[in-house]
Amino acid sequence: METIIDKLQKDYSIIGRREELKSSLIAARAGKHILLEGAVGVGKTTIALAVASHLQRKVIRIDGDERYTEQKLAGWFDPPLVLSKGYTTDSFIYGPLASAMLDGAILLINELNRMPEGTQNVLLTAMDEKIIYIPKFGKIDAKDGFLIIATQNPEEYIGTSQLSEALKDRFICITLDYQSENEERDIVRLRSKCDDNNIINVAVKVTRSTRDTEEIRRGSSIRGAIDLADLFYESFGKFNDDIGNWLECAKLSFLTKIELQDFTPKKFEETLKKIITKTLDEYKKEKMHGFSGERTNSPKQEIDIERINYLEKKK
Repeated sequence: METIIDKLQKDYSIIGRREELKSSLIAARAGKHILLEGAVGVGKTTIALAVASHLQRKVIRIDGDERYTEQKLAGWFDPPLVLSKGYTTDSFIYGPLASAMLDGAILLINELNRMPEGTQNVLLTAMDEKIIYIPKFGKIDAKDGFLIIATQNPEEYIGTSQLSEALKDRFICITLDYQSENEERDIVRLRSKCDDNNIINVAVKVTRSTRDTEEIRRGSSIRGAIDLADLFYESFGKFNDDIGNWLECAKLSFLTKIELQDFTPKKFEETLKKIITKTLDEYKKEKMHGFSGERTNSPKQEIDIERINYLEKKK
């Protein structure tokens, strides 16, 4: 199992997430449908794709939204063909659910709880009894290997709905929280264009601070740190501790990534300035005491140097 997890981390550029990968692999091998739940940007879809690839089955991916109907999910009759051929197999258009069942494939549903409840309910018999019934078409049976791997954002997010108890009961639920500061620094090193460790360290600290600031209802994902590091590096080339410079880049980075309790442009800027000022002050003190956030071979930092080097070469 550990060797498989190592390979998936390398192939999909996954930093950390060993427990989540292990739990997902065990559930998938047992034939259990998987629901990955977590905030935006924590890597739900990446883990889902990694697990699906390991199973070496066909993957059919769909992205949920409020316009996704039951017919679009299961399948529908094409009206012009019905006029000429009637309600026959030739006039039926297979939806992703029906296709996955017939192929014994993996149906990967991204953001399941953005789908309407009626659409979600189509999954119930497919998951439980491995069959679905389509009016005027009949029964579709799932072949061996059929599996659903779904992701969802927390229920408090805009545009999401609560899954029914009946649907949740059919899933093995795996929750993804934000990662450690060390792992988030490694993610930014891997995915950003910035190679200045000081910029990366501050960008990660600012981003993490948005998650526990009273004025902010929803903080930023790691994407905020990646954007902040890239913008600051592109703007100034190297680290500096000018609050105005950081604020300029932070406003661009976080406008769509954080949600204030009571948003106004002035409060948005004031909140970011407070976070940046505090972060830079604390970072200066850390530097004075010898902390730099550099990667080392110390096991206490829990950073796999060999894996990071591999991913950076791959990049």
